[in-house]
Amino acid sequence: MAALLAPKLADSTRGRLGEITWFRTDWQRGGAATGSATWTDQGSAYPVVVKLPVNQRELSWLRRLQPDGDGVAGCVPRLYDSGTEINGYDLAWVVMERFPFGPLGIEWHDEHVPRVAGALAEFHAHAANHEIDQPARQEDWAALLGLADESVRINHIAEQSRWQKGLRALRNRLDEVAGAWERRPVTDWLHGDAHFANAMSRDGLAAGTVSLIDFAEVHAGHWIEDAVFLERQLWARPERMARWNPVREVARARRSTGRPVGPEWPRLAMVRRLLLAATAPRFIRSEGHPAHLAACLEWLERGLREVDQVPPGG
Repeated sequence: MAALLAPKLADSTRGRLGEITWFRTDWQRGGAATGSATWTDQGSAYPVVVKLPVNQRELSWLRRLQPDGDGVAGCVPRLYDSGTEINGYDLAWVVMERFPFGPLGIEWHDEHVPRVAGALAEFHAHAANHEIDQPARQEDWAALLGLADESVRINHIAEQSRWQKGLRALRNRLDEVAGAWERRPVTDWLHGDAHFANAMSRDGLAAGTVSLIDFAEVHAGHWIEDAVFLERQLWARPERMARWNPVREVARARRSTGRPVGPEWPRLAMVRRLLLAATAPRFIRSEGHPAHLAACLEWLERGLREVDQVPPGG
């Protein structure tokens, strides 16, 4: 469909969009078609990415976070053009900056952690200019734990007895632990999909500022959600956190932008880790790598030991 609509899209851009080369990445999860092209305007040519369809949330946030005037967008791609229909079809589309470097996930550097943390903090700061008009997401932790326990049994996950013991211990404390999470303040718009494949750079893979892409999961909540989401990708590779801890780096970067972190953030982070680690077997199709599940089991047991011992932070 994307290839068939490409000529109509070119017409919508008044001829500024060149021929599109469509591609799909290994890490792409959505159904949108993505292509590379050239955008020509007033005699200058710019490399761009074309994406269609995009959901309304992604389109809205790309538009909201563009800089005033002709400045370069910081934490988001520059948007050259966008629309909500093509050839009479209700299909939202975007033509946006193509970054010369990235995604960061293709080549590891220790500096990825503070760089992505800085981009997240910048996103939080700019998004804070828009009123939060929705509640935080609610998860049914009791149901998720039941499904995780079933998955451990059915799939004969390694260390089954340890999993069952840990899940049983958490169920006995679930009202307390889940209650602490559900009472978290809703302070921010969150990116919601802050992984290293959604981090790009104008400067280089190893150094320089980072911009985020893919805003289809933006939602309201507490910044710890984004921070632990980033950290969880490295649970199975703890050596990549030897120098920089993602949660602490997001907290530090937020302070530098003037965004609050709250005194309760270290315990909230441990609560979030505990809940996500425990429910990982429920999502075995996406989180079933043995190394990741082994790391989740370690975090489940560690969280049960330490969640009440984490001191308040600044």
